[in-house]
Amino acid sequence: MVSENQHLKPVSATDVQIDGGFWNARQITNRDRTIPAITHQMEITGRIDGWRLHWDEGKPKPSMQQYAHFWDSDMGKWIEAIGHSLRTHPDAELEKATDEVIDLIAGAQQPDGYLNIYFTGIDPQNKWRNLRDWHELYNAGHMVEGAVAYYQATGKRKLLDVMIRYVDLIDSKFGPDEGKKRGYCGHPEIELALVKLYHATGEQRYLNLSKYFVDERGQQPHYFDIETRERGDDPAKFWAKTYRYCQAHLPIREQTTATGHSVRANYLYAGVADIAAETDDAGLVDISRSIWDDLTQHQMYITGGLGPAHANEGFTFAYDLPNETAYAETCASCALVFWAQRMFMIDPDGRYIDVLERALYNNVLAGVSYEGEHFFYANPLASYPNVNPFDRFSGITSEQHYHRSEWFDCPCCPPNLARLVASIGDYFYVATADTLYVNLYNQNHAQFQFGGSDVQIEQQTDYPYDGAVSFTISADQPTTFTLALRVPNWCREYSVEVNGSEYIANPERGYVLINRQWSNGDQVKLSLSMPVERMLAHPQVRQDAGNIALQRGPLVYCLEEVDNGAGLANVVIP
Repeated sequence: MVSENQHLKPVSATDVQIDGGFWNARQITNRDRTIPAITHQMEITGRIDGWRLHWDEGKPKPSMQQYAHFWDSDMGKWIEAIGHSLRTHPDAELEKATDEVIDLIAGAQQPDGYLNIYFTGIDPQNKWRNLRDWHELYNAGHMVEGAVAYYQATGKRKLLDVMIRYVDLIDSKFGPDEGKKRGYCGHPEIELALVKLYHATGEQRYLNLSKYFVDERGQQPHYFDIETRERGDDPAKFWAKTYRYCQAHLPIREQTTATGHSVRANYLYAGVADIAAETDDAGLVDISRSIWDDLTQHQMYITGGLGPAHANEGFTFAYDLPNETAYAETCASCALVFWAQRMFMIDPDGRYIDVLERALYNNVLAGVSYEGEHFFYANPLASYPNVNPFDRFSGITSEQHYHRSEWFDCPCCPPNLARLVASIGDYFYVATADTLYVNLYNQNHAQFQFGGSDVQIEQQTDYPYDGAVSFTISADQPTTFTLALRVPNWCREYSVEVNGSEYIANPERGYVLINRQWSNGDQVKLSLSMPVERMLAHPQVRQDAGNIALQRGPLVYCLEEVDNGAGLANVVIP
């Protein structure tokens, strides 16, 4: 279900068959290697058994038990990855195993609907007492996303109904009404998840709850101060020193810059864009554009990485983009992809997809090895042994900054990139009543409807390694619509042919618009020039003085010692 206010609609991956090319190979690896590797870690670290809500005193506790307050979120992303994978590639054995885990989750739900491993099995006296730090609503959000994805893939409602009960409990406890807590989560995520639940159920109260969380954030008197004092603590002793860390320093409508923890920030901004789209809120659209411009023009690496600082896993100040100590967390770029898609939905401009593509190819995919079983948490743009200190948030050591790991103490990134790769078909096309936007290029067959006519498009390409893209249109009858082909901002020269004849048009907001009556067998060819280019940083990025990056098409080159020998800092390109 898509609300009436949602004028643009991403074409579902169920209608996009990725049958070759770059993303087909990545999805095969994701299905065959990455998701099973994550499943193994979920088992051996106790995350699945955690839903039994007791710890066997005869066995050692999981080594990562101290992080159990966000285990639910890892599970939610893992189930979501499985759901997206099943949506396009059914697997009876995987579905059966997931159903068994869902049975455990359902069994852990409390009579009032509450659902959380840590605060049910370990620390029940502290439920809802520290929203700033303890992730209860964040966990719920990821579990909602997993439930929706699994329902969409299988039609099975068990987990969806569990999460509906939990969200109904949350709705009864939080909001502006008398007797409710005026709280919100220190780690945004539930905002965008509630919009997905609204789409899946049509229940307006879930959209209203999401809007409440967006609007209440940062309001005075400050909820985080209130709850801290209720615990007998001093708000001034908050380790981060400022609520910028969790984007709660100001109400969202007064914020204009990207700030704080980069994953939290981009999840929040994605939720804000969702609310802007669903409610036609022009004010939120303007705020979203302002923050987007600040982030992409002042605080983003050439790889689409976000966040230069380990201390807050996030942003510092404009043009502060060190390479060796860059954090550029994989999760942050996943969240940027989610936000970019939503920005396009409220403001269809190719610049959002340009950023989406940059982050996707150069930071998200850097987070997983080619064989699919080892991961980066942080993605620095230059790595030297012993440069990066041990990071207290994720347990990242210097070694892990230049070699990928099987897992992390805080393993948020592996299931995040797995769910994104599994759902990549959702990002290829966006449709309106009369326009089809082609946002990502990869071999696929896709089907659409325009004016009651069935239309299929076959896309052939070796993108991102080659800029030649061809389309074949199949239609059950002549059909008029606009085919909008994205010309990426890195492309200096391009050409378009329709049925062998040159089609001349200047891009509008990053797209060549071809409006015509399409007939069965029509052919379109797009050629994007892809020379290797030297990329220069903004002159205010002091850390890049004297440096260049090499880029071809959407891909930023990585020079490694294993290929080029030692002494990379001494390499000069004449």
